[in-house]
Amino acid sequence: MPIKILPARLANQIAAGEVVERPSSVVKEIVENSLDSGATSIEIDIEKGGHKRILIRDNGSGIPHDELALALSRHATSKIAKLDDLDTICSLGFRGEALASISSVARLSLSSKPKDQAQAWQAHCEGRDMQVQVNPVAHPDGTSVDVVDLFFNTPARRKFLKTEKTEFTHIDEVVRRIALSRFDVSFSLKHNGKLLRKYPAVKAQNSELKRLNTICGKEFSEQSIELNSQFQTFELKGWLAQPGQSKTQGEFQYFYVNGRMMRDKLINHAVRQAFEGLMGADFYPAYVLYLTLEPNQVDVNVHPAKHEVRFHQARLVHDFIFRALTDSLNQYCQLGQQQPNPEVSVLPQAQPNHDYIRPLQRPASETSVDDRLPDYTGAGTQASGPSGRLANKNMAQHLVNSSQVINQSSKNYQQLMTPTHSINAVSNSAQQTTMMPGQWLQVSEKKILLKLKQKFYLLETVALHLSVMSRLYTDVMPVSQPLLMPISITATPSLLVQAKALYQPLLENSVEIGWTKNRIILRKVPAGLRQFRWIECLEEILNFEELETEEVRRHLLTCIVLREEVSLTQIQELWQQFVQSSSNVEHDIAKIGKPVHLNDWLNTNE
Repeated sequence: MPIKILPARLANQIAAGEVVERPSSVVKEIVENSLDSGATSIEIDIEKGGHKRILIRDNGSGIPHDELALALSRHATSKIAKLDDLDTICSLGFRGEALASISSVARLSLSSKPKDQAQAWQAHCEGRDMQVQVNPVAHPDGTSVDVVDLFFNTPARRKFLKTEKTEFTHIDEVVRRIALSRFDVSFSLKHNGKLLRKYPAVKAQNSELKRLNTICGKEFSEQSIELNSQFQTFELKGWLAQPGQSKTQGEFQYFYVNGRMMRDKLINHAVRQAFEGLMGADFYPAYVLYLTLEPNQVDVNVHPAKHEVRFHQARLVHDFIFRALTDSLNQYCQLGQQQPNPEVSVLPQAQPNHDYIRPLQRPASETSVDDRLPDYTGAGTQASGPSGRLANKNMAQHLVNSSQVINQSSKNYQQLMTPTHSINAVSNSAQQTTMMPGQWLQVSEKKILLKLKQKFYLLETVALHLSVMSRLYTDVMPVSQPLLMPISITATPSLLVQAKALYQPLLENSVEIGWTKNRIILRKVPAGLRQFRWIECLEEILNFEELETEEVRRHLLTCIVLREEVSLTQIQELWQQFVQSSSNVEHDIAKIGKPVHLNDWLNTNE
């Protein structure tokens, strides 16, 4: 087949495949054009689910007679003029494809009258070459787009349309989404001549809840958590359903970027992560959120239907959304299920702290051997986790169900990620072996007999383990690391009160908890300690009345080691770490061990 230029209609029909998926796509494109024209009232009239007719009227600025024919041509638009304009798009439409694509797969007529024009005119396309015919018509100020017999000339597309009820449901949802994006515009939706939806324009901020109530329901509008957060040039505001209001279907999930409705993967991930641990895996959070940022910080020209965008600072945007949501959830829980302050909350400066945001880095030359911290898990394994930071004591608020924005130098992260030499490697070195003082023998499941300079000590492995852990974490706990699966326990009223009191001291020890009305959730633990059986000791950890950070740390470590069983190899490693961290081994052993006379001990079979 020879190469040739496709007829105009066929080219437009091919292009329509990306823009016009179903009747709801037509409604979306035309209504967005109405909003771009400055309309304050939009009427949508549907027949037979959009199969038969879609009529949309607005009171916008209208299209002049001289430009009416051009409006139905491909790549004809008033919204951009040069390539640089793509970097600062403020309008909902900009490609100039929608009307031409729709007119190629349906019978479309476009009627319009600008306010300063005496006569209204109507344009429609006919024939193989899509010739535009323009005729005078009676029409008020504004524009009407009438789409009849969608896909009448493309049977392959028409047979994929669903039932009238299904298609109208999609149209109804599109109108809901658009109505939530512009509270200052009134919308009405008719189906087969019957008025089904009426969204009057609201201008006062308090009145926005009326539309929210109409679209999302009374429960959501009255019990939702209102947020308004800012960081640099970013602003996120809107409403979140309480964690207990999560749904089994994601029906009320509305997110807007600069007024444009979005279904973006990065945004969905940030929102989902903020709610993680507060609801079951089979539930979905409900929200209506509005992200505002500079137009040059977002590229909207990455998806045919413009449902996805590309952020120039994707990691920062993700982190901002995550922080703003968790901060609001934290305030809600900390205030005892009361509504947080709806005033603008300016988030403090903080670097991204998640492994999917940015790992902390430091040149290898800056890390000395003396700075390295051993990463002992108590299970004979080395664990290195995603980047995170120790809690800043000046932080007043906690991010309930995920990591707080934490300040910790990259030095500690480098220490964490530097693996210690295994005991096997040490034992293979004759020089290092001879330098290790003392000999020991395991005499029971939880005790060892130690010989040091002709003296014998009976030492409990728990005491040795606790001593090593205490020395290891004398100054600071390691960076906080998320559990692979958050764990939770039932919260009695007294335990919940104690958990809230211990929240900050635990956070300063790299343990992050959150709570709901009936559950206490453990989200993060010190890096390298994820292998411990936290579920068994969480309640005991929380049943502690002291609130001093160091006392809580000592109690935390004690609870951990009491439930940890150590093998012979792990005892050997503990002993090595004890010796390496001690300046006077004999003095330190005398503090945690019991001196014994060997013969007396043997005689008592101890």
